[in-house]
Amino acid sequence: MVFLFGSRLNITMIDKFEIVGLIAGVLTTAAYVPQVYKTWKTKSAGNISLLMYITMFIGIILWLIYGIHLNSLAMVVANVVTAVLTMIILIFKIRYK
Repeated sequence: MVFLFGSRLNITMIDKFEIVGLIAGVLTTAAYVPQVYKTWKTKSAGNISLLMYITMFIGIILWLIYGIHLNSLAMVVANVVTAVLTMIILIFKIRYK
């Protein structure tokens, strides 16, 4: 039994759709890793759209809030990690103009 935001989550009985959500979260979150790595390695973010990543970050935070409301482990984990990766890209965009 795991407590997620004040509610009990029985990990041994995760719904099959929650597993689909976890797999989807891993894949969509992993899509950000190459951009973070390339920007860090080249120290160049000139071709990255600041407005797109700001908009995306806001959307991710809203999905995170929604996931917390639904008590969805998949939505919470995926959006926390994606928010961190998106924030890193935004920091690189500002730093490596």
